[in-house]
Amino acid sequence: MSDIKNENKPFEPRIVAFFCNWCTYTAADLAGTARMTYAPNARVVRIMCSGRLDPQFVLTALREGADGVLIGGCHPGDCHYMEGNYKTYRRFVLLRRLLETMGIEKERVRMEWIAASEGDRVQKVMNEMAGDLRRLGPLHLEPEAIDLHAALHGEIKPMIQEVAR
Repeated sequence: MSDIKNENKPFEPRIVAFFCNWCTYTAADLAGTARMTYAPNARVVRIMCSGRLDPQFVLTALREGADGVLIGGCHPGDCHYMEGNYKTYRRFVLLRRLLETMGIEKERVRMEWIAASEGDRVQKVMNEMAGDLRRLGPLHLEPEAIDLHAALHGEIKPMIQEVAR
């Protein structure tokens, strides 16, 4: 009986959002206190700096059932930890390349620079990402499909060496 109900429900994507404590998380809080509405599909995880986001967290979120991951950090030049967001960007570029080689659409992982005062931007980005993921449909991954260790020792290793230079 419950399967029939689920078939009639429109797909609602699950989003895991990793937000920098100082900017994007504060902006999300501002959006909430200003009663701005946005897609309720996201679960926000506060991290001290986007530069502390281990790519393995993103892979784990996707492996555990997220349809997309949103990474939010301070604008370049405004990081409270000086260069954390630059580190995030380098990792993000590599991560997207890795996911593409695994057949995962690049739109499923998104990074945005959002300042503490930009609650409206959190609203806009969340709604856009939810809409993009609705168009893509659910991410059907086998839990074993994302094996970072195996990927790093395969064809991905040269990409990592390239980015490290």
